[in-house]
This record gives sequence, structure tokens and C-alpha cells, in this order.
Amino acid sequence: MTTVTTERCVERLGEILVRLGYVHPEQVEEALELQKLRPKRIGELLLDLGYVEEDHVLEALSVQFDIPFERDIQSQIDTSLITRVPVQFIREYEMTPVRQNGSSYYVALHDPVNLLPLDDLRLLLGGPVVPILCRKRDIQAVIDGYFDHQGQNAAEMIDTIVLSEAGEDDEPHTIDLADSERDLLDLANEAPIIKLINLLISGAVKERASDIHVEPFEREVKVRYRIDGVLYEKFTIPKSQQAAVVSRIKIMARLNIAEHRLPQDGRIKIRLSGKEIDIRVSVIPVQHGERVVMRILEKGTFLFDLEELGMAKHDYELMNKLITSSHGIILVTGPTGSGKSTTLYACLQRVLSPHINVITVEDPVEYQMEGVGQIEVKPKIGLTFANALRSIVRQDPDVILVGEIRDQETADMAVHASLTGHLVFSTLHTNDSAGAITRLINMGIEPFLVTSSTIAILAQRLVRCICKNCKEPYDPGIESLLELGISKEEASGRIVYRGTGCDRCQGRGYYGRTGIFELLVMTPHIQNLVLKGTDSNVIKREARKYGMRTLREDGAAKVLQGISTIEEVLRVTRDDFFDDIME
Repeated sequence: MTTVTTERCVERLGEILVRLGYVHPEQVEEALELQKLRPKRIGELLLDLGYVEEDHVLEALSVQFDIPFERDIQSQIDTSLITRVPVQFIREYEMTPVRQNGSSYYVALHDPVNLLPLDDLRLLLGGPVVPILCRKRDIQAVIDGYFDHQGQNAAEMIDTIVLSEAGEDDEPHTIDLADSERDLLDLANEAPIIKLINLLISGAVKERASDIHVEPFEREVKVRYRIDGVLYEKFTIPKSQQAAVVSRIKIMARLNIAEHRLPQDGRIKIRLSGKEIDIRVSVIPVQHGERVVMRILEKGTFLFDLEELGMAKHDYELMNKLITSSHGIILVTGPTGSGKSTTLYACLQRVLSPHINVITVEDPVEYQMEGVGQIEVKPKIGLTFANALRSIVRQDPDVILVGEIRDQETADMAVHASLTGHLVFSTLHTNDSAGAITRLINMGIEPFLVTSSTIAILAQRLVRCICKNCKEPYDPGIESLLELGISKEEASGRIVYRGTGCDRCQGRGYYGRTGIFELLVMTPHIQNLVLKGTDSNVIKREARKYGMRTLREDGAAKVLQGISTIEEVLRVTRDDFFDDIME
């Protein structure tokens, strides 16, 4: 049995808070009046009104229910106890075991009103339980770290599967990939496979991976995570489990598990440690089975402010002015995965207000923004970028975001919208800023329309940041600095850094990413060059004379600032390197 009863004390919570000196009687009366309109507890209402803090309410509840309140339970938690309780139980009832004292178990809880679940915990733990009060964020911290406390990661799970399927000769059995649909369903729904996929996803989220690659080969299946833009091999799954693993992912993404010959695309929506995770799944047939790539999108974690992207002060101030233009096109260019959408949404956040109408058309909608009308293209039913744009302009928008200009029709519509009083943000797949001009002209847009509609073109890449925990100075040698375009004079007295590798960055020396940028503004001089049909390389050289900093030059500045490394900047700016050779 539990050590407390559910009978309330005579003294009310509001009276206790007044006696403890945390509120005035008038404030309690105000909360009681509000309670008639909003059916909440008095403590919650006082919190909503800002009259008390959470600790004040917990202190009063401690007095009312005769349950001790402990402010620091994180340092007391016995992680071996946590996984003896389902995470759903912890989340639903907001209570978790903390530590053991003899045969008794101390259980932290946030809401002492409902103590009945303590009886369930007594059965789960196999001993009497003693409740203690704690903050709500302490319970959430336990939920967030639940998968870390499971005592088994994906690699250990794979080892368990290999051992369980091994026969007397310690050789793993194999499964024919042509098993029937029923067999695949049975395999995909076995507990070890379900747990393995859950661990693969939770492990990827924990390591900040953007993608999970499941790649079949002749004798094994490799799993790789893309972390900070670079792929790292993490696990090797037995070939015998290939069909079960792929089928389980297909079931989660609501794909056809009996179809092995055609590519399929789907989505998985899950909650992990209180976070909403959206996973885009792509399955394609390859020589040794089906290859799966899962793109992980954590809702609510993508949106950055413009000043957080890593722009140099000059580029940031200029961009901040450009996005307030009443009409025109601002293009962001770069390869897939270079952060173009993040930049566009940072711009949208800056201009968003109740006084303007913002509509986007995307494929797919990756960021959800409140106050923005977002359209997801569906080519199968005829809802293309161009068709959507044609309808958008009748919705009286002030700002339009076009996910990508892919063809002449979309480019024509974007130009038309910008010339009729709309500010248009969009992306192009080009290597640099000047190349976007050539791409638009090659699509069939007349040069005079390009110059009259385009305000600026921002090219960008993402570079990995040096891990701050293991950052150390070193001498890279003058040759490496010259290769990056840093002269002896610029490098004089400057310290260059690198990461040595630590637990925080898992030995990689890098943690997180930032952007490097190249901002080309369509000045009258650049407009004249475009109208004359000047080559993009010449336009780029002329823009540099007027103060534009190239991607590699911006990367070099970040090396001298100790943000990234020479190797990292060279890796993502090879195009600049070849352009300089051609010059």
C-alpha cells in the first residue's frame, strides 16, 4: 500500500499560499472568480495570472497533502528503475520512480490530486512506494531521456538478434526475400524488429541526424546517419533481417509491403520524448533489395531568426533591408541540403506581421508557420507550382514564397507576380549567385525581365562548426591558408582552430553547422552587364569589385574567426576553387 491517503486536508490551497506569504487574499479572490469561467484548479489559475511561481504552488501542495517537495531530483534518479515503467505511464500520470531505499521506492510526481496510479507502480516495482513532489520539467526531463536509459542501443539490439537467430554452428540463418506477404507481416511485427526500428530512429534523433540510410548489399545491410551534412556508418544489420526491417519501415509509412519493384514515397509521424517527429520515407529497388532513406524533420526546431544563420554583419544588414522591399524577386541558390528553405523562412519570420498577407507554395511543406497560408503542390491532380501561383495572385498576397523555380512556366509566373506588386521569395539549384541569372535566361526569361524583377540573389552552403568542447589552436601551414585564399598578411597574428574530438561531438571534432553566403545585389551596373549578355563569371568578378564576398571568401573569414576549419570550407566550396583556376 502507499504511504499516503487521498483525503484532502481541511486548509485550502489558496489559504496556504496566503499564509506562506506568496499571494494576497485579493489575488486568490480574483482567481476564484476566474475559476467560474475557466474550469481549472486554483493553483493553475494563479500561475496563469502570474501571481505565483511553480515552486510556490508545489510548496503549498506539499503542506496540503503532507508530501515532501524536492527541488532537485535529477541528481537522485536511479536510471535502472526508469525502464521498469512504460514511458506512456510516466507521460500520462506525470510520475516516475526516482530511487530505492531498502524495500521501498521513492516516486516523484507533479500532481498529488490523483494518487491512485501509485498502486500500479507498487505492482510494477514490487515494493511499497513513497511519493515526493517535483517540478513538471523534471518529469519531462525523464521522458526526454527515456531512450537513453533503456540500457540497450541499436547496435546491442542487432547483436541480440544475431545471437538469437544463430544455430548450433553459430551461422545466422537466412530468409528468402520472396517470402509471402503474410510472412513479411509476421516478421515486421515481431517485437525485436519493432524495437530495432524504434532504436534506429531514436538514436538518429539523439545524434542530431538529418537522414537515416538503410543500404542493402550482397551479404549485409548497412545503416548510415547523415550528421551535420556528412554520412557516418553506424550499424550493420544481418542480411537475414533485411526483409523484416524494410517491411517494418513500410508499414510505419503506410506503403505497400508486397511491392518490391517500384519506388515508393511515404511519411511517418511519431512522438519521441514529447517532440513531434515527421519522417519522409523514400524506398527504391536496387540490386540487392530495397534501399530506404528516411529524412527526419523535428517540428518546431527548424525556424531560425535571420541573425542566427551566420551571415557577416554587412550581408545581414543588407539582406535585412532587401526583404522589406514592396515588390521584386529574392532568390536563394545552392544544392540540396544547403539550408535554402531555412533562410527563406527566416526571411518570412522577419517580414511577417498582421498587416500583410503571406502565402507559400511548396513541395512538400517542411516548416509550419502560424499566420502563413501554405500550399503543398500535388502534380498528380494538376496542382503544380505554376498553377498554384496563378491562383495565389488572386488571393491578394503581399509576400509569396515559391519553394523552387523548376521550369519556364513557374519562372514566368514568379516574374509576373513580382512585377505586379508582390515580393517573391524562391530558390534555384545553381552553384553560385551569378549562375542564377544564366539559369533564368536559359529557362526562357528575357534578360530585361530578369533585371527588372530580380532584387538580389543569395548563394549559400552549410559548413560544420568546430566543437567548442574540444577546440584547440594549431598551425595549418601557409600552403593551406593560401589554398583557401588567405594571404600571409591576413593570417598574420590570427589563430586557426580545429576540433580534436570528444564525447560531445563523438570524436568528430565538429558540432552543428552554420552558413556561408554570397550576396549579389542587382545594382544598375550588374543590370547593364546582364542586358549585354555578359558571362556569369564576368558578372561575378565585377560584383566582387563592388564589395560582394564569395562563398569561399566568407568561409575563409569564418576560419579566421575560429568558427570552422580550412578542410571544411574547402570541402563545400570546390566550385569557387575551379572558378579561380579558370580565371
